[in-house]
Amino acid sequence: MTAPSRGTPPGLPVPDVGIPERLARRLSMPEQYEYLRTKLTRRRTLVTAGAVAGGLLTGCSGSDATTGRSASPSATATGRVPASAVVPFGRHLALGADPKTQMRISWQLPAAVKKPFVRVGLRPEDLSRRVDAEIRDLYTPELQGVRPAFEQYYVHAALDGLKPGTTYYYGVGHEGFDPAAPAHRKTITSFRTAPATPERFVFTAFGDQGVSKDALANDHVLLRESPAFHLHAGDLCYADTTGHGEKSDSYDPGFWDLFLKQNELVAKSVPWMVTTGNHDMEAWYSPDGYGGQVARWSLPDSGFDPRGAPGVYSFVYGNVGVVALDANDVSYEIPANLGYTDGRQTAWLDRRLGELRADKTVDFVVVYFHHCAYSTSRHASDGGVRAAWLPLFAKHQVDLVINGHNHAYERTDAIKNGEVGRRVPVGGSTDPTRDGIVYVTAGGGGKELYAFPPGVKDSYEGRVRDLDSIESFRWTRSKERRAEVVEWSRVRYTGFSFLSVEVETGTRPRLKVSALAQNGERVDHFEVRRGA
Repeated sequence: MTAPSRGTPPGLPVPDVGIPERLARRLSMPEQYEYLRTKLTRRRTLVTAGAVAGGLLTGCSGSDATTGRSASPSATATGRVPASAVVPFGRHLALGADPKTQMRISWQLPAAVKKPFVRVGLRPEDLSRRVDAEIRDLYTPELQGVRPAFEQYYVHAALDGLKPGTTYYYGVGHEGFDPAAPAHRKTITSFRTAPATPERFVFTAFGDQGVSKDALANDHVLLRESPAFHLHAGDLCYADTTGHGEKSDSYDPGFWDLFLKQNELVAKSVPWMVTTGNHDMEAWYSPDGYGGQVARWSLPDSGFDPRGAPGVYSFVYGNVGVVALDANDVSYEIPANLGYTDGRQTAWLDRRLGELRADKTVDFVVVYFHHCAYSTSRHASDGGVRAAWLPLFAKHQVDLVINGHNHAYERTDAIKNGEVGRRVPVGGSTDPTRDGIVYVTAGGGGKELYAFPPGVKDSYEGRVRDLDSIESFRWTRSKERRAEVVEWSRVRYTGFSFLSVEVETGTRPRLKVSALAQNGERVDHFEVRRGA
């Protein structure tokens, strides 16, 4: 993998892109992109994702004489246009609690509208079923001298009673904008429900994405895998750049417009299943900072409290049970929401894992959340996660755990009782009933990358550099770093990447887990088989 060349080659003119010439010559093209995106967004002269979708230019924030609030740039620009010109953007799907018969469709609008809806049917030319949708209006107050007030409009529709294993076509609209009209038919897209009986499928996963050229590049490679769904292990957008879960964090809600527009490429047809990271605790919304999450996402209702803790849920797709957790509830490193569910999430986890293991149709259980149980990169391992949840993972023989938080790829051996239960080299296999659990940090979704400890080299497919041990640490309840020497770090890759998991069924079911780099090359692979 070669790093991109830096700067503008000597003798070539520097484009007039709003970057000082002296600075532009020192920056790579991705760095120039980031410079411009941040500069323009902060000045509110950026064309937001909503305005791009609507073909409108945004201006500076204005004053709403009725409420006294400063309107968001999107609302200011679109408030003067007819409903037919208010174009939906940022479509994103989510599975319902029963992926065979339920799908949730969500999108964003640059202005308030009347009577939003979804049209759905079995053919793109026949969207005869119409389902009403709800608008969740999210208001972000002005922070004097830092950002204007924002009004954002997120729309959600619940599709129930669908047929398993069926491709549906859909379009989203509102009064004055009908996706079935000839002028808007190009907005129609599709999704497919889960099959009635288990069959081979692929799902993908990463964390720590943000808005960037690299995040978009990952999306393009991911789409080529044709996943049945995607797991996003938290730190979604980075509108909150500080990530402490405090009102003093720096925060720009306009980044959500950009994030949803960026990911629409994939999320309009692939269910985008998210959970919450530390950068997703947005303290301006609700006591625990999840009001923004509730406004933006519709996720499965699986017996917990999805509106109070939107990143906690589960679903079964084919022969795989998937459990999403909110590690902010147990994190020792970043304790803003430590204990906010009063143990209810952990009790629910114990109960839900037991139910999944008792389900004879479920071969594998996959758990994903943000903070790392086992990692050696910048944030290392969270002792709170280990204390609260690892005993339950062992009790119920979880097959695979996926984390983000550390912006790199790192994969453990099979870990049993806190130690290596079985070495799992690149191309190896493991049995959770005998060897323990493999933990994967898949934090290369698009945000700037982290390094491993000094002297610790990358070790991945085609470039294996095994180490007997690595000096690392874990976070304690007193928010201190406790040193530990670990032997479980088996694969490490400092690059943008994601997981692609091929699920096989039948008499010998298995998970074929691969890590793919941003250019599509494989950097790791291993198999999980139960009772092998």
